[in-house]
Amino acid sequence: MEDALWPASAAVDADGVLRVGGLRVDALAAEFATPAYILDTDDFRARCRAWRLAFTDGDVYYAGKALLSRSIARWVAAEGLSLDVCTGGELGVAEAVGFPPERLLFHGNNKSIAELRRAVAYGVGRIVVDSFVEISRLAAVAAQAGVRQRVFVRVTPGVEAHTHHYVATGQEDQKFGFSLASGAAAEAIRRVLAASDHLELVGTHAHIGSQIFDTAGFGLAAHRMVGLLAVVRDAHGVELPELDLGGGLGIAYTGEDAPLDVADVADRLRTIVGKECAAAGLAVPRLAVEPGRAISGPSAITLYEVGTVKELPGLRTYVSVDGGMSDNIRTALYDARYAVRLVSRHSAAVPHVVTLVGKHCESGDVIAHDVALPGDIRPGDLVAVPASGAYHRSMASNYNHVPRPPVVAVRAGRAHVIVRRETEADLLRLDIDEADIDEADTPEADVPAAGRDEDTMVRNAG
Repeated sequence: MEDALWPASAAVDADGVLRVGGLRVDALAAEFATPAYILDTDDFRARCRAWRLAFTDGDVYYAGKALLSRSIARWVAAEGLSLDVCTGGELGVAEAVGFPPERLLFHGNNKSIAELRRAVAYGVGRIVVDSFVEISRLAAVAAQAGVRQRVFVRVTPGVEAHTHHYVATGQEDQKFGFSLASGAAAEAIRRVLAASDHLELVGTHAHIGSQIFDTAGFGLAAHRMVGLLAVVRDAHGVELPELDLGGGLGIAYTGEDAPLDVADVADRLRTIVGKECAAAGLAVPRLAVEPGRAISGPSAITLYEVGTVKELPGLRTYVSVDGGMSDNIRTALYDARYAVRLVSRHSAAVPHVVTLVGKHCESGDVIAHDVALPGDIRPGDLVAVPASGAYHRSMASNYNHVPRPPVVAVRAGRAHVIVRRETEADLLRLDIDEADIDEADTPEADVPAAGRDEDTMVRNAG
């Protein structure tokens, strides 16, 4: 097995069955059904520790958008990491487990007033302001609450990361942050400092993108961000104590990917920031980073059962499984590439190239393009897709009214569900059937039928 792709505990028995967390996947499928996300608890927590040890003199915010549940939030807290949330819903998970508020970072380019009030009331340690509107909005919320809220200003450093354009966030033309080149970042800093009765500017923030395999972009971003810190000092007489360089470190989805070592990245970032600060005559700020995918991604697999095998002579072979784009949208969204493995038996058949697809009514419902599976792959086989821990469950949907899969945590021969499988009853619970509505309680009940028809015609015409 390619170690970089699979959870640390993954191993194959003599009969070809995969084990994760000491448990055979055929047993997991029998107990929890498929599709299912299988998460190696020890692997996830070990990756948390690796990041914490690499940045002992800084702050590591786990990016909850990658994968978040109450159990995961507890693991993150227990391993000494902080937590990055970007919606009221993610904040709600943190609140539900009593996550230390001072270790929370709140992102988002369009936080509502209600979300800001909630964050301030809970005592969120740092809020990343992302627009001029938000600066005014947050200052008013903090004033009303009678607090002085700590903030970062998100800066767009103008760095083009070598990644898919949908997950590149450091360039000028995108929705996040304040442009460094245009002067918007400097103006945002001025406005936050002007609101110092209610806002405390503690640092700047930059994020250049995701799934990045070299440090050149991080180095250029660090260079430009330290330059901004020098401008702030010269213009306002203030040396900001913190610098958040975001996340984005890539992981291996296929054998062609070569992820960077966390300790090496930490050393390079410290060296770059240290040199830049020395040249500018600045004290070295406390560094912060925001890994999400790099922690959760390699820690999980998705387990599927094969339903059909359809060979189109001279074209391709489609292997259909019982999931699809509802549990992994990344292939359709980013043209992501994955490895796939037969995990329920040994096969001596010659491998052939197939396309692994889902059960949804879309031609684009592809899980993995051009992957090698044994030539005798057949209905009932179990296949696994590694590196499924980031953005699979968190971006899952109910397309075609398919319930979302569970997250099953495995460790030392034991398994338990940390996010249960949805049911049809869950979906129908949100569905309001007009037949169940008492017409006497509706405003239209007293309107003559002709009037209702006329109103309907007007609305339809509009």
